[in-house]
This record gives sequence, C-alpha cells and structure tokens, in this order.
Amino acid sequence: MEIILQAAGLVFAPQVLMVIVLSGAFGMFMGAIPGLSATMATALLVPVTFFMPPVPALAAIVTATAMAIFAGDLPGALLRIPGTPASAAYTDEAYAMTRKGKAELVLGVGLSSAVVGGLFGAFVLTFTAPMLAEFALKFSSFEYFWLACLGLTSAAFISTDEPVKGLISLLIGLLIATVGIDPTAGHPRFTFGSVELMGGVNFIPAMIGMFAVAEVLRSVTSTAVPVKVQFGHFGNVFHGVGGVLLRYKKNLLRGSVIGTLVGALPGAGSDIAAWISYAVSKKFSREPEKYGTGHVEGIVDAGASNNAGLGGTWVPALVFGIPGDSITAIVIGVLYVKGMNPGPTVFLEQPELIYSVFVTFFLANLLLLPLGFLAIKSSTQLLRVPRNVLMPIILMFCVVGTFAINNTVFGVGIMLVLGLVAYVLEENGFPIAPAILGLVLGGLLERSFMTSMIKADGNLIAFFERPIAAVLGIITIMIWVSPLFLRLRRKGASPAGDV
Repeated sequence: MEIILQAAGLVFAPQVLMVIVLSGAFGMFMGAIPGLSATMATALLVPVTFFMPPVPALAAIVTATAMAIFAGDLPGALLRIPGTPASAAYTDEAYAMTRKGKAELVLGVGLSSAVVGGLFGAFVLTFTAPMLAEFALKFSSFEYFWLACLGLTSAAFISTDEPVKGLISLLIGLLIATVGIDPTAGHPRFTFGSVELMGGVNFIPAMIGMFAVAEVLRSVTSTAVPVKVQFGHFGNVFHGVGGVLLRYKKNLLRGSVIGTLVGALPGAGSDIAAWISYAVSKKFSREPEKYGTGHVEGIVDAGASNNAGLGGTWVPALVFGIPGDSITAIVIGVLYVKGMNPGPTVFLEQPELIYSVFVTFFLANLLLLPLGFLAIKSSTQLLRVPRNVLMPIILMFCVVGTFAINNTVFGVGIMLVLGLVAYVLEENGFPIAPAILGLVLGGLLERSFMTSMIKADGNLIAFFERPIAAVLGIITIMIWVSPLFLRLRRKGASPAGDV
C-alpha cells in the first residue's frame, strides 16, 4: 500500500497531470481519424518522451493508447470506417445502429463499456500481473494454433446468414496473409518479383482499404438516394446507457475478462480480443438473429474487451519483457531507454515506477469519460456534412495515414487495390469482416502450425497432449461440428413433428 501511495504521489504531480490531459487529447484525435491507429499514436509520442522523466513518459503512452482505442469507434459508428483495427470487429453493428437513429446510444454504450473494461483491465494488471504473465508463458505453438483456429471460427458467427460466402471471404483473407516470405522455408510466395511484397501485406493499409476506400467507392458509384440518418436528440449521450449496461451486465464482465486474458497472451492484443468477444457474445446470446442488424449486445462485449485488453498486454511486457502487442513492443523500447529493464526484477528495483503505470491506467480510463463525451459531442457533426464533401476528405486522410506507416507509396497501392477488392465482394453479398479476420490471424495460424508440426515430427496427436491445448482444441472442434450435429438433430426430429 505504501508503494501505491508513493506512485500516486508521482502521478498526481501537476506536470504529469498536464502531460496526461494533453496526450489524452492527442490519442483521441489519432484514433478518431481513419488510418491513424493507436500504434501510430504511440510511435509519434516516442520522440517526445525522450525529453521526459520516466513517469510522465509512460503516462503519456498509457493515456494516448487508451483514448485512441475508444476513439476508433467514432468513425466506425458514424461512417462505417473503423478508426483503429480494434474497432473493426463491430463496425457494421455500430453503423447499423446509427442508420436506425441510435448513434447517440451506440457511442454512449461504447464509451461506458470501454471505461468499465479499461478499469477492469487496470485492476487485473495491478493485482495479478505476475500470475497472469506466468499463465501466458505456458502458451506454446500448440496453444496458439488452437487460439488462432478459435478466432477464425468466430468468422462464421460475425459473417452473414450465408456461411459459404463467409467462408470464401475468410479464405481470401488467409490467402492475402500468405503473401511474403514463408516463415518456415524462407521462400517468397505470391510476391511476383516485388521486393516490397516480401514483407507481406501490412494489416493497417489493408484494413483502411477494405473499409474506408470500399465505402468511398460505394458512395461514389451508388445511384440510389442516400439513406437519411435519423439524428434524434444529441443532448445526453448517456441517456439509456445505464439500462443497457444493467441488462447486459454479464456481457460487460465477460468481455472484460476475455479482453484481459487474450491481451495477456503475447502477440494477441486488443484487436483479436475484440473479435473473439464479439463472436462469443453472438454464440451465447438469446437473440443471435439480431446481430448485424444494429443490436447493442455485441458492442457491450467487444467495447469492454477492447480497453480491458490494453491492461492485459502490459502484463507480459512488464513482467517478462515480452510484448503483448505492437504498442507494448514500442513501450519496451521506451522502458530500456529510461533505464527500466523489463523483467521480474523491475518490481524489486523500481517498484514505484511500475506502480505509477498502474495508477495511470486507472486515471486514464477515468479521464476517458469526459474526453470521450466531448469527442462524441463534436464527432456527431460528421453526420451533417454532405457525403460528397466528406468522402474526398476521408480518402485524403486514408492516403496520408497509409503513407505515414512506412513512408512508401507502395502501401497506398495496397490500400487502393484491396479497397477495390472489398467493394466488389460486398456488392456481391460477401462480408468483409471474415476477410479482415483471416488477414489478422493468418500469420499466427501458419507459424504456430508449422512450428508445432516440426516439434511433433508430424504427429497430430501432439496438438492434444498439453492440457491447455487439449481444452482449446476440443472447444474449437465442438464449435466446428455443432452445425452438423444440429442439422442431424433437426432431421431426426422432423418426422415426429409431421405425424
């Protein structure tokens, strides 16, 4: 307790509080602009942190990322263009609610869920960091393979009512994920002689293209009368939110738990946590048929999971120096620069600095409430801008954001090509979400499968020999065979019903 009070004294210093507020506003802006992700916000802050002491430097990164993860919901709900990859899982759901005139409700629920999930993740990070990190280290390639399979299986739940089209879209995403150097053999695949393609297809340009550019193309080519979004009353953003969270309190807790646990797995992060939470939400919902039509239940799960995952990703980063995602990979570099070598000894050598990070997590998520409220109130004006004016501006931001990732025009080309592919797919009834998910998890699936096969010398039984892998494998296979089982069950019951 004495260490926590000492850490709180460091965080509540006036200059640190000023850094937290300014970095919060910066993160909110970065997340709300399509193409500018939370990772990019963190990367842009790094040069600034060189001139800061350790506590404000880490506080700036924690606050900016917490704000950016939520802010990605704003363009997703209002324009069907996710601001960050973590918001992509439920963009269609949120936009469907906006078209029904419920933009205020979906953003209010998203903000409240993000705050609750973030506080839950911060609580878990503070009190169970060593234990969770130890659990995460038990994951070998076998467990990661089943985790990736479980994530890809969720594509069947987030796609349309036509599973075949959802599967085709998923396979397209997996095909795109194979572009680049084979992780096992080191042989280039589908690069067509291009040096740039040897590094694979970057996820950020792909996501921007398949959501943002496809939406711009749809707006330009559409001959139908634009759908008039019902504005309703943009007074109290939190009107009706309490009732929704009370009704779906179990979803709120489940999303927070899934986000924290998945975030604690090295390499997983908030993006994958959001997909899994949304899929689990639909699987166990009493109203699964409403998903995709503008149903708030899945947003409660995934919104809480997003920000809860942030706390989880810091667990392996702080305790073992293993990045939980791309953001904490940058954080580890900042820690080394500040003389804080990540690892178990950091809790013994500089405990007050580590606990100052924990205190900042609580403060940042509480600050998310007023800053998020202001962002929602200002962002709703986007709906009043004519689409023929808004779309060219969005396209400009997309091009600038994509170019800024690697400072190359090649990424812009990837964005435009995949935007055209996504447009063609959606015009023919193929959902985009499974393709995005396949692209996200394709690399993890292939690496973990090939590594596991080499370890097991081709013995498939080895995938079930470890306890955690066996549990994940059985759950995944049960989900695979459940549609067939249900179909056989219906066929067996139909003759009796006809009598």
